[in-house]
Amino acid sequence: MNSENFSLSEKIVSTSYIRQGREARRSHEQLIRHLLEQGKCPEEGWSESTIELFLNELAVMDSNNFLGNCGVGEREGRVASSLVARRHYRLIHGIGRSGDIAAIQPKAAGSSLLNKLTNSVVLDILKLSGVRSVASCFVVPMATGMSLTLCFLTLRHRRPKARYIIWPRIDQKSCFKAMITAGFEPVVVENVLEGDELRTDLEAVERKIEELGAENILCVHSTTSCFAPRVPDRLEELAAVCAKHNIPHIVNNAYGVQSSKCMHLIQQGARVGRIDAFVQSLDKNFMVPVGGAIIAGFDESFIQEISKMYPGRASASPSLDVLITLLALGASGYKKLLSERKEIYLFLAQELKSLASSHRERLLHTPHNPISLAMSLDGLQADSDKAVTQLGSMLFTRQVSGARVIPLGKEQTISGHTFRGFMSHSEAYPCPYLNAASAVGITREDVTLCIKRLDKCLKTLKKEGNAAKNSSLDQSVCKDLHCFLYIDC
Repeated sequence: MNSENFSLSEKIVSTSYIRQGREARRSHEQLIRHLLEQGKCPEEGWSESTIELFLNELAVMDSNNFLGNCGVGEREGRVASSLVARRHYRLIHGIGRSGDIAAIQPKAAGSSLLNKLTNSVVLDILKLSGVRSVASCFVVPMATGMSLTLCFLTLRHRRPKARYIIWPRIDQKSCFKAMITAGFEPVVVENVLEGDELRTDLEAVERKIEELGAENILCVHSTTSCFAPRVPDRLEELAAVCAKHNIPHIVNNAYGVQSSKCMHLIQQGARVGRIDAFVQSLDKNFMVPVGGAIIAGFDESFIQEISKMYPGRASASPSLDVLITLLALGASGYKKLLSERKEIYLFLAQELKSLASSHRERLLHTPHNPISLAMSLDGLQADSDKAVTQLGSMLFTRQVSGARVIPLGKEQTISGHTFRGFMSHSEAYPCPYLNAASAVGITREDVTLCIKRLDKCLKTLKKEGNAAKNSSLDQSVCKDLHCFLYIDC
């Protein structure tokens, strides 16, 4: 409804009522105008009606929704199912063009505007979360692993002689396979044990650079968010090393946006040294469906270079999902979620520590990990070799998802490389343990229920272990008695 249509409406319905309706619509349009002017996440979240009005306005700007449009090309935004069309708000053309994921589509002004606004709003959120000097970012419709691969492939053109990627070990398959898929040889640097924590071995990184030659190294591939007792890499020191040797530095910040500590490490690393790009997941940080990531950095030209490396057009779904989410939450709503996550982290640590003590275990001391916690399972291991892995199965069948049980001595071969002690980020971590994490969106009820079910599982396994020991002892006594009677005869 424009002003002319409102004027015509006054001939049909009372002028006072139409003016009231016009003012109501104007309040929606005012929010949209601020978004277009500032390109930032609104401080307060929008209502669903405002968001839907905005998306419908964008959709009618795409050629597939033009009244009387006659499409004779091979890709005209045709959709067979009306359910699919509604699911995507009739934004069918996707984002980008064949040569650049960030390019404007002549057929799809609305989808192009959606893409540009999403990248702008996400950049604002990255700054708000702690990386204030980030210069550019874009949403890519791939999860973290493939997004890292895209970064490595872009660096290949800058360093054509490079064969190796230096990678402080983290036992997560996708980031390792990202390097293999890009055609490079990962150089695994084992972590060092400091107390309970596994930390970056900076001396080993320096030795590898000297051994391989800086010109043969594509980049250092570091990590922030991770499972305890692994803690975020020493980003400031690694960034300084990369600047010293003129080696690019790519950071896997998978679920680090929700952590002020992880974001501070990236900000400081860029300040004192070199960080070329950092990659983060959409689903883990913004509670949207899996399938998108954010590639960000401090040099706008390099980030544009990465976006141009993406072949073909791309799905707009991840961009649409995260834009809807951030408009609904607003900056204040997202900051509130981050604050609540921090509070629940402390609650989870307290509850795990109490539970561990009651079972003669302990909460591992990992103060440098701001998201994940770990509890030892020494006693469980002593009861039975199978008890540790059995605990993981019991938790899963009791609908406790996300908890990871890490046994000792597991081996895993990934793309020809064998990891000893796989899942523990170390060849020989001193004890088996259980992981739990306080990630964005977690509630106190989640923690309380998890602790209750974990306690029951541990008690059950302890009872079974004692029964097995008693049974073994009874058999041993019977065997000794049989031998005694036989000899006496």
